[in-house]
Amino acid sequence: MPMTKMFSRILIANRGEIACRVIRTAQRMGIGTVAVYSDADAQSPHVAMADEAVNIGPAPVTDSYLRADHIIEAALATGAEAIHPGYGFLSENPGFVDAVVKAGLVFIGPSADSIRAMGLKDAAKRLMEKAGVPVVPGYHGEAQELVVLASKAREIGYPVLIKARAGGGGKGMRKVDNPDDFAEALGSARREAKSAFGDDRVLVEKYVAKPRHIEVQVFGDNHGNAVHLYERDCSLQRRHQKVIEEAPAPGITAEMRAAMTSAAVKAALAINYSGAGTIEFIVDASEGLKADRFWFMEMNTRLQVEHPVTEMITGLDLVEWQLRVAAGEKLPLTQKQIPLNGHAVEARLYAEDPARSFLPAIGTLHHLAFPDNVTNGDIRIETGVRAGDTISPFYDPMIAKVVVHAADRTAALAAMESALVQTQIAGTTTNLAFLAALIRHEGFGSGDVDTGLIDRDLASLVAPSATAAGAKELAIIAASGLLEQPASDDPWATLRGYSHLSSPAYPVTLIEEEKPVRYGVAILNNERFVLSGPAGKIEVKVRREAGGWHVTGKGINLRAKTAAIPNGIAVLSKGAVSSFAVTDPFLLAEAAGNAADRLSAPMPGLVKSVRVSAGDMVKKGQILLVLEAMKMEHTITAPHDGKIAEIVTESSQVKEKSSLVRFETNE
Repeated sequence: MPMTKMFSRILIANRGEIACRVIRTAQRMGIGTVAVYSDADAQSPHVAMADEAVNIGPAPVTDSYLRADHIIEAALATGAEAIHPGYGFLSENPGFVDAVVKAGLVFIGPSADSIRAMGLKDAAKRLMEKAGVPVVPGYHGEAQELVVLASKAREIGYPVLIKARAGGGGKGMRKVDNPDDFAEALGSARREAKSAFGDDRVLVEKYVAKPRHIEVQVFGDNHGNAVHLYERDCSLQRRHQKVIEEAPAPGITAEMRAAMTSAAVKAALAINYSGAGTIEFIVDASEGLKADRFWFMEMNTRLQVEHPVTEMITGLDLVEWQLRVAAGEKLPLTQKQIPLNGHAVEARLYAEDPARSFLPAIGTLHHLAFPDNVTNGDIRIETGVRAGDTISPFYDPMIAKVVVHAADRTAALAAMESALVQTQIAGTTTNLAFLAALIRHEGFGSGDVDTGLIDRDLASLVAPSATAAGAKELAIIAASGLLEQPASDDPWATLRGYSHLSSPAYPVTLIEEEKPVRYGVAILNNERFVLSGPAGKIEVKVRREAGGWHVTGKGINLRAKTAAIPNGIAVLSKGAVSSFAVTDPFLLAEAAGNAADRLSAPMPGLVKSVRVSAGDMVKKGQILLVLEAMKMEHTITAPHDGKIAEIVTESSQVKEKSSLVRFETNE
């Protein structure tokens, strides 16, 4: 029986950015929230945001976020009245829905029957055909014999697409261009489908030569109402996974929108759908967008990752709608009341390596900064991580969704480019530069898109960009410590590195091609530096600006920010990251000493204290002396076990490369 009042407390059966997203809306509506988390997520933002949090198991999803019993127990123990599944994990699992309802809780989403109706592609397509929704020409029957499927493929006409009837993500999918290759492709698709979904049954469909992926956001309630919230174009995909989404679809006509959205609402009504859902269509764009060239692919019976672009063009909160519908209310608006304003674009920012087949990456986000405004548009960041968080191997490596909204598509793309070039990430490999290249892609900019665009132009989209002129120089100066302004009101304190005789060269050692390369940094005044290195000397000027530094010099005009990363410096500029490995010169001195049984001073300094004497036996790692240089104290330790033959005296002023410690040898 539908509830007549809003929930007082809900549990979010998810993690990351979608958990944070749901919590924000619930808190705005005065609804208490319960988060669940695995051992790996104990310090995650969604845990901190919620009113209460419950540990549901170890890091692997099979032991935590897929444990329906643990999640339901947590909801009952904390007094939650309903469960929001987010997306992924258990969000489209009808068995989970049944268990939630059996426990006396409300599932914030469609019924188990609706999920089952759309769970298998072939059954769903037969249902859609019956409801009058256009379906891709193909065979969706039960017969699975090779002779039957091959015969149907000939009837449909090559090229055809073999698709697993269960699951998604491109698994169990094969394009076949001629009859001779059909049997082999069928066997391969079946093996992959069996491994991925435990079901090797397939369907056969006409292959669309220039496909676009356009989907319609639908919403239903428990009172027999259903509406659409316009369409989204999700054609930019890699490995059948969406990368950039936008709304409305570029180039769509009023006639096609009317036909497509009408079909989507028919689909929702056919299964008595309640809550947020998405009807996905494949569109033949070979002759532009036409009202008779789109076909039903599948229905996602949940909130979509890309729902923010729909929220941006309608001004509506879809999570609030989910909560109201689940609580028994009617849809907040009628179809005629739903607005459509401007254009929105979403880019999925991942920790992954586009140049290595988008292989997921792990690492610590040592530096993470998003813009708070963009040129001629609005920006929205959906994220579930913070600076200092680790991208683990256990979950989807999404860092954030960057979403922009502007008056039209041209302005929205410009706003997205502005947002991406202002985003700064250091600590792990990301697809940030790849996303920026996509936004600048001429074909995408003109609206001439299809699902094969990324694969066709992948080489140019993932081509490494040259290190920006000035990035290395800025990294060297930053590593020297001379960019840091002393915290003092004394004007003399601002004269960093000042000498009335000559400017000392502060040493910095970079690792280049696995070898140490020594540089010197001399400061001429508060903004001017001279760098010396293997290629000679260069003078640069570094001025502080809002958000970073402006570096100028011969052939250099760079605006960038620096960030400390383990054993190095990252230079971030226009969405690109250049990382430079910096080695402690004392470690290099120790390494050299290991070979010569001698430790030498890598720079001029004062011996502040000596901890051992000649004749002493020392152990590897034992402190030998403390040297003051560059206004810092550096501890010199023994590189190996041994006996001290000679050691510098305390309070000595030492020159660069002068001997500090000599060990006895066996000779």
